[in-house]
Amino acid sequence: MSDGGGAAGGRPPRAFLLVGLTGGIASGKSTVSRQLAELGGEIIDADRLAREVVTPGEPAWAAIVETFGREVLQADATLDRKRLGAVVFADPAARQRLEAITHPAIRLRRQARIDQLATRRFDGLVIQTTPLLFEVGAAGEVDRVVVVYAPPEAQRTRLRVRDGLSAAEAEQRLGSQMPLAEKVRRAHYVIDNSGSPEETAAQVRGVYLALLAEHRASARPT
Repeated sequence: MSDGGGAAGGRPPRAFLLVGLTGGIASGKSTVSRQLAELGGEIIDADRLAREVVTPGEPAWAAIVETFGREVLQADATLDRKRLGAVVFADPAARQRLEAITHPAIRLRRQARIDQLATRRFDGLVIQTTPLLFEVGAAGEVDRVVVVYAPPEAQRTRLRVRDGLSAAEAEQRLGSQMPLAEKVRRAHYVIDNSGSPEETAAQVRGVYLALLAEHRASARPT
């Protein structure tokens, strides 16, 4: 599994296990991702890539301005994420237009990072943190899927506090994603983030060790 498809299209074969980390919005993916990095995993963060591709001057930034107008920019020409979010989460068609601009650019950067790690012959776990892993049909591109779970009410509370949203805005964002219960059903591993930080950290370590054991077993000569 560790070199699955790695050489396709002339890309370097990979010696690592590619793990998709996903979950619901405000379920705790960032915390889990950080803990996996501390344990030794290499992190490819789709949210970070998403911010990079829309910096002023990037092709995706220009396409967003052309599509949604300069009203979605702040004074320094960076995106006003709250204003743009209010537009796209209230209008599914607008959200699809935005995703059609950003997703291809994010995919290119993600693949470039995967190729870099493959060229280095990194031999461990590469954690691809992708909030919309299932929604964009990318689950089949990873070897294993880990879902971070949090109760819906906890998601709502975290989302409102973190992003300063109204109750209606929080519901719009929750409703834009696949139900978290369905993501849990499709996962290879689930980390339940509804308990204490210590309980979550223990689960993260357990999942990390289990994935590493799978990877080591698959790499043994038969």
